[in-house]
Amino acid sequence: MLSKKLHEAINAQINAEFWSAYLYLSMSLDAENKGLKGVANWFYIQFREEQDHARIFMNYLLSRDAEVTLLPIAEVPATWASPLEMFKQTLEHEKKVTAMIHNLAAIAAEEKDFASSNKLVWFIDEQIEEEENARGMIQSFEAVEGNKFGLYTLDKELATRVYAQPSPLATAE
Repeated sequence: MLSKKLHEAINAQINAEFWSAYLYLSMSLDAENKGLKGVANWFYIQFREEQDHARIFMNYLLSRDAEVTLLPIAEVPATWASPLEMFKQTLEHEKKVTAMIHNLAAIAAEEKDFASSNKLVWFIDEQIEEEENARGMIQSFEAVEGNKFGLYTLDKELATRVYAQPSPLATAE
């Protein structure tokens, strides 16, 4: 059985994951509106991943006989000056998500909830990857800043990114 503290924190994390999804959907739409189909694709895949992260947390709560409480999703920005600005905001956002995941892990450890601690290892590893990907995108967009052909080429490359369902869902369903 989950403690009330961890249960509430995971429900808050579910909301944060949906907010992240909404943020990345907004970025995808803004990029699409600017004719950057590859950037739009990259963020649309992020949108789907964040929905899946929320689903993993929901499945976990349900498996522990705990209620999922869906909370309102706060408003997200709608436009960005450039893809570089999108990715800079992405990195800052992912750092906040990492801190939230670490907080969940700290609560689980404090309460000696080994099942939850084990489940959170996947998210801790995932956040390392998320931050690394955002940093890489920032470096790529900084490298082509002011170069229209470079932006065109990078956008074409991002259009090839494909969605891969997170492993916890592939094994759960």
